[in-house]
Amino acid sequence: MGVLFVVGTPIGNLEDLTLRAVRVLGEVDLIAAEDTRVTRKLLNHLALRTPLTSCHQYNWRTKLPAIVKALETGDVALVTDAGMPAVSDPGAELVSQVASAGFPVEVVPGVSALTSALAVAGLPSDNFLFVGFLPRRRQDRNQKLAEAAASPHTLVIFEAPHRLTATLADLLLALGDREVAVCRELTKRYEEVFRGVLSQAAEKFSAPRGEFVLVVRGNDGPAKQQEPANPETVLQELLALRQAGAHARDAVDAVVASSGWSRRRVYQLWLTTAQD
Repeated sequence: MGVLFVVGTPIGNLEDLTLRAVRVLGEVDLIAAEDTRVTRKLLNHLALRTPLTSCHQYNWRTKLPAIVKALETGDVALVTDAGMPAVSDPGAELVSQVASAGFPVEVVPGVSALTSALAVAGLPSDNFLFVGFLPRRRQDRNQKLAEAAASPHTLVIFEAPHRLTATLADLLLALGDREVAVCRELTKRYEEVFRGVLSQAAEKFSAPRGEFVLVVRGNDGPAKQQEPANPETVLQELLALRQAGAHARDAVDAVVASSGWSRRRVYQLWLTTAQD
């Protein structure tokens, strides 16, 4: 009886592949890969010729019988394009089915964008809520963010570049102007970590490129009586929301909550941002 090895692969820097992972990928009889083209490049780099089969979120059910059959006579490795399988990536269903069929499953741990971002963010990481990718439908996104807004734990969110601007605007509206670390292209050549608040992040990443992990401070509890924010801070927050495409009502509601200003005063300042 073979073993299913759940193998972590680099999220950018190939030097992050562990010695154990290299050995396992070379010794197994079959590798089930999210995208065989991506994994073939990794194997070529390692000078390995292990057979590959595709196994992703859309075909894992049809691939399951062949993988189980392969496990009857040898070992199989499960990999995704980058990072740990089943952590915001395909793999959990396959692992569950293989384990239920009585085959042993072992993990070969590797790099994870989740833990890497937490480690470099500089925000509390003893308790965190992994949100992953937010839903695409606005109604579902708003519901998810409303649930996350009340959590006292640090939030970790994955995002693609073409959705980052909208996500930062949604976070600002749902959470207020919280502290955030925006981690871009982790472990890659152009790695960057921006630390600030959400309104500053929205202003900085107006034309984002690369893959992103957002680490956002959790809800610190009931708000203390706050001093009204200074006009420049309020103006910058409104400008960031306008640039991100926020509607007037949503932008004003968010800034009233975070600034201590009256709705009328915030709205008057919002009108001036249209002229900048």
